[in-house]
Amino acid sequence: MSTLSPITPAVLTRRLSSMLREERSATLLAAMLTLVVTLFLLVPIGKTISIGFYSDGTLSGYWFSRVVSNPILMAELANTVLLAVTTTLVCIVISLPLAIVRARYTFRGLGVLSLLVLMPLILPPFVGAIAMKRFLGQFGVLNLMLEELGILDFAQSLPPDWMGSGFIGVVILQSLHLFPILYLNISAALANVDPAFGQAARNLGASRLQTFVRITFPLIMPGLFAGGTIVFIWAFTDIGTPVIIGYEHLTPVTIFKELANAEINPRTFSLVFIMLSASIGFYVIGKFFLGRGGVAGETKASVAAETTELGLAGTLSAWLLFGVVIVLSVLPHVGVLLMGISDHWINSILPESYTMRHLVFVMTSPETMGSIVNSLKYAGIATLLDVVLGSIAAWIIIRSRIYGRSVLDGLCMLPLAVPGLILAAGYVAMTAQGTWLESIGPTQNPFLILVIAYAIRRLPFVVRGVSAGLQQVPVSMEEASRNLGASTLSTWIRITTPLISANIIAAAVLTFSFHMLEVSDSLILAQTTEYYPITKQIYRLATSTGSPEAVNQAAAMGVYGILLLGVTLGAASALLGKRLGMVFRV
Repeated sequence: MSTLSPITPAVLTRRLSSMLREERSATLLAAMLTLVVTLFLLVPIGKTISIGFYSDGTLSGYWFSRVVSNPILMAELANTVLLAVTTTLVCIVISLPLAIVRARYTFRGLGVLSLLVLMPLILPPFVGAIAMKRFLGQFGVLNLMLEELGILDFAQSLPPDWMGSGFIGVVILQSLHLFPILYLNISAALANVDPAFGQAARNLGASRLQTFVRITFPLIMPGLFAGGTIVFIWAFTDIGTPVIIGYEHLTPVTIFKELANAEINPRTFSLVFIMLSASIGFYVIGKFFLGRGGVAGETKASVAAETTELGLAGTLSAWLLFGVVIVLSVLPHVGVLLMGISDHWINSILPESYTMRHLVFVMTSPETMGSIVNSLKYAGIATLLDVVLGSIAAWIIIRSRIYGRSVLDGLCMLPLAVPGLILAAGYVAMTAQGTWLESIGPTQNPFLILVIAYAIRRLPFVVRGVSAGLQQVPVSMEEASRNLGASTLSTWIRITTPLISANIIAAAVLTFSFHMLEVSDSLILAQTTEYYPITKQIYRLATSTGSPEAVNQAAAMGVYGILLLGVTLGAASALLGKRLGMVFRV
């Protein structure tokens, strides 16, 4: 029989020495990451603020006062807030029932539906806007179908504008794109609610509805606010969708137009400061106030979650609920596909003829193919940076015991509160004409700033994805490796990395796909055709008035985007499963 070796003074000294080396390494790496985030996130933010509060070379609130006293600009800000609030509420209405059904019931096809409901994430809403105008326009597909059914008569009166002058159209597109983020967060929160609470409530006579309202819902509030914060900020700062739809009475659109020529205007940066303050304010409220105190977010269930096996009627009802949402959410994708392969589609419900010409054009045109190659370069390098930096950050946050690792966690999550619009404005200010960084500015060669902007924006996704993996790996396995003499680096390479490889790969492919179709940074920071990424080329074609086929060519590029993100999201979902929601949590 083997006996445990005694812990001799030499062994104890070696362990203490190893712990001290690990702590020093973690501290050094944390300092490096803090410096990176400071230089490429906080400094650009500081630059935008300083420009907005300087007038004639002196610190002044002149431009800020001009902005807040301008009724047109304040009306645009009110529209922006209303748009974001409406989108967030619609997302909650859509995602909450879906998450409850997923968490509380089992039925045939649940796995397939849970994957299909994530499909809206695979296409930026501004691409779907191209098709949505065709569907909901005054003489679009919906009105043509209603006329065919005899409900409308174009000869008697003009058909209704279902886009609501643009506002309703933007809300629809943003909601159909963003609700999966809330769905994932609420599902994760429901999975962590201890069923013992519900069982105790029902034992005391509470109904299922009372139990949900008084017990379950308060416990999932942290998850709801975590997802709601991301949705709100995303909708609050969206540029592409309103521009394509034509609803431009919004603060982000005004900022985008004024930054389009990479010019420095203090009034513009005062607007940026207002947007930044609102975004960070809502982030802080969602994370540190409304998102705190819930047991669901802090504990694991002590017993297995209760699920009810649905019969035929219940299964059909669940399929109907998921099916309606899935069908509505994929309509923009279907529209993009039809436009990408249509040869003639005017005043008809479906295209009258089809062609592969537009898809071939994308792969043969120097401009469109060049934008694809550019995006591959930007996304590839940015993803590599994110994986390296994000993995290091996740290890420090989850595994180290250094003081201040929670601060590092907050810094790594901060990009979620700083939208691409605001970060891009900071890079425009830092690389403006006359500065020493002018050569890498938007009108020169923006390769470097695009890669950096992409990497900073999506760093939180890698940190959360890798962190989810580390939380599943027992610390004892790593301790055993170090006790046998392996260094921290060797343990990470030979033990930890293979165990969390699925998380790393999933976070990498998901991050890469989002880099490929990054919108705000691309529209603002790429001002020369030679350096256009995919999204900027789609925007240029979709808003072109010189060629009647340009919109179809933009849709064809969107088709390739759907294929790319569909494959990557499917791979990430297969690798992470229910933990995919961790990637989208603040």
